[in-house]
Amino acid sequence: MSGDILTLVLVIFLLILASAFFSSAETALTAASDARMRQLAGKGNRRAMLVERLRDDREGLIGSILIGNNAVNVIASALATSVFISILDDAGVVWATITMTVILVVFAEVMPKTYALTHSDKYALMIAPPVRVVVLLLRPLSMALSVLANSLIGKRRTDDSDREEELRGMIELHGADGDADDRETQAMLSSVLDLNELTVEQIMTHRAGVKMVDADDDLDSLLREVLSSPHTRHPVYSGNPDNIIGVLHVKDLLRAVGRAPAAKDEEAQRATTGRELVQGIASDPYFVPETTLLFDQLQAFRSRREHFAVVVDEYGDLQGIVTLEDILEEIVGDIDDEHDIDLVGLTAQADGSWIVDGSVTIRDLNRALGWQLPDEDASTIAGLVLFESRTIPNPGQEFRFHNIRFRILKREGNKVTSLRLWSTKHG
Repeated sequence: MSGDILTLVLVIFLLILASAFFSSAETALTAASDARMRQLAGKGNRRAMLVERLRDDREGLIGSILIGNNAVNVIASALATSVFISILDDAGVVWATITMTVILVVFAEVMPKTYALTHSDKYALMIAPPVRVVVLLLRPLSMALSVLANSLIGKRRTDDSDREEELRGMIELHGADGDADDRETQAMLSSVLDLNELTVEQIMTHRAGVKMVDADDDLDSLLREVLSSPHTRHPVYSGNPDNIIGVLHVKDLLRAVGRAPAAKDEEAQRATTGRELVQGIASDPYFVPETTLLFDQLQAFRSRREHFAVVVDEYGDLQGIVTLEDILEEIVGDIDDEHDIDLVGLTAQADGSWIVDGSVTIRDLNRALGWQLPDEDASTIAGLVLFESRTIPNPGQEFRFHNIRFRILKREGNKVTSLRLWSTKHG
C-alpha cells in the first residue's frame, strides 16, 4: 500500500472521529439536564454556564453541529471511494459505499450517541468548550442557511399550548414508572397546570350545600346555627337567600356576644335579633362570577387577602361559595381536619350501592367515590339524571350511563331528592 493511500486512510479515520464528536455533542447538549446545568451554573461552574449559553441559541448550535457533521461525513466518504477505486477499480464504488455506511452508522452515530445519552450531563460539560469554538467558526454559514430555510418553509412558532403539552408529557413520564410518592407528585404538578382550565363553578360548594344564616333570626337561633355547623364562615342573607349581605365569622360573632351588655331579662334576650349584631361585625361579601378560572381566583385571594368568595351566575343569582382551601385541595388533594365530616347525603349500603341525595354535587361524589361522572352539563347528581334522561323521572325508574346504574327513590314535585347508585364498571 503506497504512502498516499496510507495518508488518505489516516485522514478518513480522523474524519470519522470528528463525525463521532459532532454526533455525540448534539446528543449530549440537547439531553443534558436543564436543572442540573442551572444548579452548577449557580455555583459558579463556568462549563455549565457555557452549556447554558450554547443552548440559549439552540438553532445556531444545532445548525453548526449539523453542518460540521455532514461536511466531515461527505469528505470521508469521498476519500474512501477514491481509496477503494485505486485498489479495486470500478468495484471500489460499491465497496466504499457499503464500508463507509457501516462504519459511519456504527462508529460515528450509534456508539457515540449512546455514550453521550448515557453520560449526558458529564459529557456536555466536557465538550462544551470545543463545541463553542465550532459554533463561532461556522456561525456565518449557519446563519445563512437558517435564513434560507426560514424563507422556504417558514419559521417554526411555539405557542403556549405546545409548551404546556410538553410539560404535561414530562410530568406523566416522571410518574409513569415511579412509586406512590412519584405518582402523588405527578398528580400535584398536573393539578397546578389544570388551574388555568378549571373554573370556580367546577369546584365550588353548591348553594344547596351552603350553610347560610338569616340576619333576621334572633340571637339564640343565630348562635345555634353557627355552633352546630363545622364551618367558621357563613354567608348572611336578609329575606331572600339570594340577597347576601355579608359573611359572618364565628369567632367575630362570639367576641361580639361576649362584649354585648347582658339583657335585662330573659324575655328581652329572646326578643333581640341578630341583625344589629351581624351588621356590625359581618364583612362585606366578595362576589365572583362562576366562570372565573381557578388560577385567577387564587391570585385574587392572595391580592385581596381573602379566603372566602360568593359565586354568582350571569344574572347575579347565588350559585355557591368557593374558598382558598377548595383551590388548594385541587392541587394537593383533600385537606381534612378535626371538623371535617363525611359527605352529607351519601350513605353506603350493604350490597355495595349508595343512597345519594339529589342535591349532592357531582364533583363531591366523584371525589368521595373515585368516579369520573361528567360535571360540564349539570352540577348535582339529580341534574345529571335529568340531563341524560331528558325527562323528569318517577320513583322506581332506572337508568344506566357513564358506567353507573341509577334508580330514582324519591321525587318532590319536579325535583329528584333521592337516588340509589351502583357502579357497573366491573360488574
